Amino acid sequence: MKLCGFSDGGPPRVGAVARGGVVDMTALGFPSRAGDVIAGGAALLERMESALKAYDGAVRAPDNIEFVNVTAPGKIVCAGLNYKSHAEETGGQTPKYPVLFSKFGDALNPAGAPVTLPGWQRCYDYEAELVVVVGARAYNVSAEDAPEHIFGYTCGNDLSARDCQFLSSQWLSGKSFPGFAPAGPFIVTADTFDPSADNEIVCRVNGERVQSGVTSDMIFTCAETLSAASRCFPLNPGDLIFTGTPAGVILGKPKGERVWLKPGDIVEVTIEGIGTLVTPLCG
Repeated sequence: MKLCGFSDGGPPRVGAVARGGVVDMTALGFPSRAGDVIAGGAALLERMESALKAYDGAVRAPDNIEFVNVTAPGKIVCAGLNYKSHAEETGGQTPKYPVLFSKFGDALNPAGAPVTLPGWQRCYDYEAELVVVVGARAYNVSAEDAPEHIFGYTCGNDLSARDCQFLSSQWLSGKSFPGFAPAGPFIVTADTFDPSADNEIVCRVNGERVQSGVTSDMIFTCAETLSAASRCFPLNPGDLIFTGTPAGVILGKPKGERVWLKPGDIVEVTIEGIGTLVTPLCG
């Protein structure tokens, strides 16, 4: 199932993709927030799937819906250097253990919503990423058991301010400006998406392809990354894990060829089987 959170000018609602459009599942009596859908577990998803099969077209959401944040996470966890090609292009070593950092909650940004690039920084970069949506509390879980704690997957963009990211060995300062974790618009449930398959992941800036890879090229699988994080802190339903980016970031280019992101640019992240996350940038 492919789900989204949206608004048509009123309170948030939950939609599901079917027959080329978004069905207003809240109007069919289901929860209005993604967190409540996640909490409902498999039983609720089965009921939603049955309702979709019986869908008669009466509650199709408007075409001009505005997407809302995919979840309300308590934690946004990120994995760095998780594609070998990206580690090599940025001069980093291939890690032997997941490199974890975080973004603050107000870095989360809905699909289609603009992100402001602060004027006091200059070197803004994109990172197209597959994002794990945690479905059940995970604390000290094994990689083998980790899939049981995954609700689904969505698209993400780990926007980065490179000029302050590397002022110290801690990356947080360049990763957590407001809106610097765009995610969405759709969550595909774990039973319909296999991150170990060759799902294409692409980033485009103003329509030009700048990144291309497949999710199967991750050094550490989604399950391994979730497990590693859970050994350090508990993960709760609705938390998000950005799982790393393939080669092609601006930082990986020779210094004379780096054209950093700027206000007016439009960044698109597309993951095969999930959809496209569009983020306009402004100043």
